[in-house]
Amino acid sequence: MAEIKITKNNFEAEVMKSDIPVMLDFWADWCGPCRMLAPVVEDIAREYEGSVKVGKINVDEESELAAAFRVASIPTVVVIKDGKVVNTSVGYKPKEELAALLG
Repeated sequence: MAEIKITKNNFEAEVMKSDIPVMLDFWADWCGPCRMLAPVVEDIAREYEGSVKVGKINVDEESELAAAFRVASIPTVVVIKDGKVVNTSVGYKPKEELAALLG
């Protein structure tokens, strides 16, 4: 399963009611580090398919969600389990560090 585009319209169903952990990638088109992180996030989505859901949130399109998570810098990656934030990472990180956020 590829990453899911998360919007305020599907956030509740895809993230808060997910029965598996969700990794959210807050990003923007104009963000260089976000573009560097994109293939890393794609790899995680493929490798952890079925055990982790990966969502992409464009901060320019979904400013309410970015504000709700107090995203001040991008890329920001947030891991949610059972509707609660369990880990957060800001800036580019190699795949091993991102995967470690999943616990």
